Amino acid sequence: MSNQRALVVRGGWQGHDPVGSTDLFIPQLREAGFDVVIEDSLEVYADETAMSGVDLIVQSWTMGDILADEMHGLRIAVENGAGLAGWHGGLLDAFRNATDFQHLVGGQFVAHPGDMVDHEIVVDPERAGHPIVAGLGPRIRLTTEQYWVHTDPLCDVLVTTTHDVRPDAPWQEPATVPVAWTRRWGEGRVFACTVGHGVEDLTHPDIRTMIGRGLIWAARRR
Repeated sequence: MSNQRALVVRGGWQGHDPVGSTDLFIPQLREAGFDVVIEDSLEVYADETAMSGVDLIVQSWTMGDILADEMHGLRIAVENGAGLAGWHGGLLDAFRNATDFQHLVGGQFVAHPGDMVDHEIVVDPERAGHPIVAGLGPRIRLTTEQYWVHTDPLCDVLVTTTHDVRPDAPWQEPATVPVAWTRRWGEGRVFACTVGHGVEDLTHPDIRTMIGRGLIWAARRR
């Protein structure tokens, strides 16, 4: 039986270090038995032959634009069973004008109030047994961007964070938003995590474990 195939698509805004961040997880994918293909262009999404053999898509592409044929190819690949996974801006601040991409992922970055802030992320007690977060937390302290995201009701939220009311904040009460979630889309699986502004965030033991598990979870079941 041949190995599963993982496609790593990386590029866009370089502030999120798409090469350095994905390089953290590529060895784990190879150890798990994936043949890893790396692309620095979105054009691969429009290649029906290439996408038909993909079991997992790891995207690290911040902002930018995705063409209609590229979006169509990505959507069809996931609906047909390929997994889609990523973190922070590489998945949740990609293609800001592409609402069909946001529909696929289940969420979109809208703000990180206060920029680099000390905050806590919390594993949902009701989801603590999920294989992606089992044994982690239950509370993890971080000093990095605290993403505020808009998400939809089909996300299975595993981890949350709360934006507290601050003197300089316009919101009137604490706002709890998802940090990590999964979802099913057609025959495919999606995993998203809002943490991961820089490589240093991704090397936090609990974050690295959670994302590594999330990548494997999202991959097509053979």
